[in-house]
Amino acid sequence: MFTVRNSFRRSSRLIENICWKNGDVVPRDCISTGPQQQNGTFYEFRTYRILPEKNAAFLKLTNEKIHLRTAHSELLGYWSVEYGGLNQVFHIWKYDSYAQRAGVRASLAQDPKWIEEYISKAMPMLMSQDNEVTYLVPWSKVERPPKEGGVYELASFQMRPGGPAVWGEAFQAAVNTYAAGGHAHLVGVFHSEFGQLNKANALWWYESPDQRAAVRHKAHGDARVVAAVRESVTYLESQTNKLMFPCPYSPLK
Repeated sequence: MFTVRNSFRRSSRLIENICWKNGDVVPRDCISTGPQQQNGTFYEFRTYRILPEKNAAFLKLTNEKIHLRTAHSELLGYWSVEYGGLNQVFHIWKYDSYAQRAGVRASLAQDPKWIEEYISKAMPMLMSQDNEVTYLVPWSKVERPPKEGGVYELASFQMRPGGPAVWGEAFQAAVNTYAAGGHAHLVGVFHSEFGQLNKANALWWYESPDQRAAVRHKAHGDARVVAAVRESVTYLESQTNKLMFPCPYSPLK
């Protein structure tokens, strides 16, 4: 009886360490929820809604004082939203770790010039602030546009719960097929960590709003893009987009 009981326990431990995938038995440690992050670098998305009558004043103040903020951490881009949200600015900040971000925020709170010359004047101009923490997806990197000028589109996709294990491959195929067809320049693809979960963001660059319209029209007739999108949207719950102009002080122009 003792021997039978020990055999059963050994079998139970073996079962705990395996699972089924496509009809085959595979070690459980080979299963994950999708591609894993290789480093701690993350990107903070910040969206500010400005009082309509203060929009011009806010942009002017930020243009004059943004150097006080960039002295503390790296700014990837800063845009004024033209379509998809009036009187808004959107900016992306890069951090190597959460500890670094905490240190930056602490330093800013002790920076008298930042507080007196910018924060005290800018805050009364704002209606709201929002932020999200995102990571570059493992198959993407930040690619600068081929030239300065032009417009950016932030396309945000709320995907079904489950993460990349559920929708990652289909979403990657849709984005890469669109980019490979020469329809637009892909700046980067990010997925959410804090904020709305299961959210994927694709940042695109176009020469102009009219060029974007022409590109979209062309893509709708591309059989490869249509097929990839049809597969991806089976995992899609909703999507939004913003067309944005880079501010003069934006590193991504």
